[in-house]
Amino acid sequence: MSSSKQINNVVVAIAMEAEAKPFIEHLNLIQEDSFFSSKTPFLAYRGEHHSCQITVITNGKDTVHGMGVDNVGTVPAALATFLALEKLNSDKDNDSKNSNNVCDLVINAGTCGGFQRKGAEIGDVFFTTAVANHDRRIPLGPFEPYGVGKIESMDVSHLAEVIGAKLGVCTTGNSLDAHDIDDHHMKVNDASVKDMEAAAIAWSCQLHGTPYVGLKVVTDIVDGDKPTQEEFMENLGTAAKSLQEALPKVIEQVCGSKRDEL
Repeated sequence: MSSSKQINNVVVAIAMEAEAKPFIEHLNLIQEDSFFSSKTPFLAYRGEHHSCQITVITNGKDTVHGMGVDNVGTVPAALATFLALEKLNSDKDNDSKNSNNVCDLVINAGTCGGFQRKGAEIGDVFFTTAVANHDRRIPLGPFEPYGVGKIESMDVSHLAEVIGAKLGVCTTGNSLDAHDIDDHHMKVNDASVKDMEAAAIAWSCQLHGTPYVGLKVVTDIVDGDKPTQEEFMENLGTAAKSLQEALPKVIEQVCGSKRDEL
């Protein structure tokens, strides 16, 4: 995508439905049942905002294991993002009238853990500068950097200044907690924040050649004293409020802008 092309179509990928709901309601987006195959649990909500097409996708609820919880983690995140981009690109390829439907940007919005050694505090808003994995440890020559899978995010340094967000690398793993070996690799990744989806979503974006950036709000301090699960639940409300305030501001700035203006 050219850095001078106007951004008219944005996909916002949010893992948990409770995190997505306020934004969906804020923009009066409508659920589109036919967007994803009925075989998947994924959900899509669509609408226009200032002549910009907005599609919010969530990972839906677990039906495979029957737990009914949000489908968090890398597998559903990668698949939902890939299928969403495939859908939009297919619309473009199959109908010249839909040539503007191709996705110009994916924003992965949600909560995360933060590192106090990198200046993160509860409620802080971060844009990702890059993403990487800390739990895909494959010490076999070229498999090692493949496992880390570092992918640069779209540069939004100006946008970060405008909305008062911080910048940093997001490290991704499939566990809420972190052990010593994880911490070692998160330091190697130079991570400011930690989540369970970003690197997977960026990977799907890379396959489609679609720009990606993460918008993350800190719920817990990974290198702090409190157990992660306790701090996460304690601060989820604060972080959700920060996300609700930040995401509409981001959309206002992004829609109609060019990449090199962000």
